[in-house]
Amino acid sequence: MTAVAQDWADGRLAGAPTDAQTADHVRRFDGLGATELLELWDSAASRLHHLADAEDLEPPLGDIACHEHDIRSAIGRPGARDAESVRWTADTLLAMLDPPVPMRVVVEDGEYRSGPPGGAELILHTTRFDALRWRTGRRSRAQLTAMDWSADPAAVVDDLYLFGPAGADVIE
Repeated sequence: MTAVAQDWADGRLAGAPTDAQTADHVRRFDGLGATELLELWDSAASRLHHLADAEDLEPPLGDIACHEHDIRSAIGRPGARDAESVRWTADTLLAMLDPPVPMRVVVEDGEYRSGPPGGAELILHTTRFDALRWRTGRRSRAQLTAMDWSADPAAVVDDLYLFGPAGADVIE
């Protein structure tokens, strides 16, 4: 995350990092201790704050919410799955869906329709938290396929990921 923040502040980030960029990020910080990483993170975060003010950028709330739950999962401390950041990010990500068939995603407090008009709707019942996680590649194809669908989701599964899918099941 420190490397992404640095690259973003330096204008070297044009989207989600590729595998090669991620490998470079790991190499860049190999051998640094936690204190050094946190100092670099603080510096990059400060630069991003100034950049956001200067260019009137929207804070990357979705990215923050996604990575918060990556960290929570990594340290075995799940929680905040109903936080406003999850709600807002899931809303944004579900509103962006563009599947090849009519589709409706039903979450705990709403519905999202997408795809072309006409024809039978494919319906997925899920939660905002899980929608955040599968849209951002934190669920495998098998996990997404196994969710509560009204019919076989094979026609849409690969179109539902903004990033991903995960190469293996992600258990949180």
